[in-house]
Amino acid sequence: MTQSDIDIIQMIGSAGLMVQLVLFLLLFFSVASWTIIFIKWRTLNRALRESAVFTDYFWKSRDLAGVYAKAKQLAGCPVARIFRVGYVELKKLSQSGGGPSAGEAHKSRDTEGQRVSRAADGVDRAMRRAISSETIRLSQMVPFLATTGNTTPFIGLFGTVWGIMNSFHMIGLRGSASLAAVAPGISEALVATAAGLAAAIPAVIAFNHFMNKIRIIESELVSFSSDFVGIIERDLLTEAP
Repeated sequence: MTQSDIDIIQMIGSAGLMVQLVLFLLLFFSVASWTIIFIKWRTLNRALRESAVFTDYFWKSRDLAGVYAKAKQLAGCPVARIFRVGYVELKKLSQSGGGPSAGEAHKSRDTEGQRVSRAADGVDRAMRRAISSETIRLSQMVPFLATTGNTTPFIGLFGTVWGIMNSFHMIGLRGSASLAAVAPGISEALVATAAGLAAAIPAVIAFNHFMNKIRIIESELVSFSSDFVGIIERDLLTEAP
């Protein structure tokens, strides 16, 4: 352990109660932020990796049932989850629609096209709700990083101001304004500002990085949803009488 490390520990130990409480609060913010950073880094990287795998499999496959089985294997893939929602909704609409009876055989292609359009709209609405849920899920805990980045510098500044106030109070009591009397108290107080910045800087960087990844994933979800609905409309219209 270096001399500077020992000095910092000694300064924290000899700091006033309020400054120590501020440092403890900043430590909580820092530990919580790094925990969130680790969790979200793994979650978002897995989401991007598995989304790429699933999207590639989807476009290569011609069997939606097989794609659905593949989607269930990719638990961390948001694209696979919205596909499952759209596929289940499509199956429900297909089963509730039923086949045409003998008296309905004279239906025009326009009427069949309206049915297809309603089915596609139902799938589209279900997938949009799923996209909203996925975006919320991916964004969980990330706002805490923004809170950390915005508040911890001011919390540290508060600790510094409080410590300096105490230092000047002690100067008044001792009646000495020498550097030897002022420096220890001020240096202890400035540790709080440094701790606030140490907690804020990684949190801000991680917040911006994660929000950019979430926007990329959300864009992929919207694009996939549009493509899937387009495939449904095209295939159903092709199969229509």
